[in-house]
Amino acid sequence: MNENHIKIVEVGPRDGLQNEQKTVDAATKIDLINRLSQTGLKTIEAGAFVSPKWVPQMADTDVVFNGIDQHDDCDYPVLVPNEHGMMRAIECGVKEIALFTAASEGFCQKNINCSVAESLKRFEPVLRLASEHEIAVRAYVSCVVACPYDGKTEPQKVADLSDQLLDMGAYEISLGDTIGVGTPRDVDVLLNAVLTAVKPDHIAMHLHDTHGCALANIAQSLQHGIRIFDASIGGLGGCPYAKGASGNVATEDVIYMLHGMGFETGVDLQKLIQTAQWFSGTSDIELSSKLSKI
Repeated sequence: MNENHIKIVEVGPRDGLQNEQKTVDAATKIDLINRLSQTGLKTIEAGAFVSPKWVPQMADTDVVFNGIDQHDDCDYPVLVPNEHGMMRAIECGVKEIALFTAASEGFCQKNINCSVAESLKRFEPVLRLASEHEIAVRAYVSCVVACPYDGKTEPQKVADLSDQLLDMGAYEISLGDTIGVGTPRDVDVLLNAVLTAVKPDHIAMHLHDTHGCALANIAQSLQHGIRIFDASIGGLGGCPYAKGASGNVATEDVIYMLHGMGFETGVDLQKLIQTAQWFSGTSDIELSSKLSKI
């Protein structure tokens, strides 16, 4: 693993758009993903096979996934919540999926209506199908710093859950500060616990910028050897289960900081900024990123 190279997982077309109030049509989503794949990004979340009743923005994921220009050197994972979603993913020829759970019982109940243990049980048939169809599996763990319902999260719970998910078959664990309350000190404590159980090359950080600390938290994560970060074009996104939680950290702001620190991403920053500005103008959605406004 090149210690100077950073892997960016672009989550805007899924995690970013799923909570937007304004409907974005399939053609615009397809255009967005195609433009993102031309910036040098190598992993772009394409959507989610979830119930349109609960996440209407993702109702056209099959249309979007089948409509994008898929590059051989780029991955287009989709989120699946259960076996039904997995079957839809298989029908579309998806090569990578993402699963979702939380480190807090309260958030798990509010979000997916089950306990943490039950969420892992739901994963079993999905993981079995993934193995049979040679589909890679990434796992999200939410509320790794704190939960809007349960308060502070115990870092050891995150460590144990991450280790368990890897044992179940996930290749990468994305740790989410879902409500964006974490500080560099929180990240330091969290990673000190997690990295006793899991190697850093299996860990990604998924940081929201509610309190303006996401970039600082990325810098802290780098000190622990983390080289994988989720980010969302323009800072799109939020969390409907966390009052006041703003979007993910903006991809273009992250790239700017990383390049300034001497890291490599393989991403063309100017093309990324142009893509953010194009999307904002096309969708009439105001972006929160700093660079998209320059």
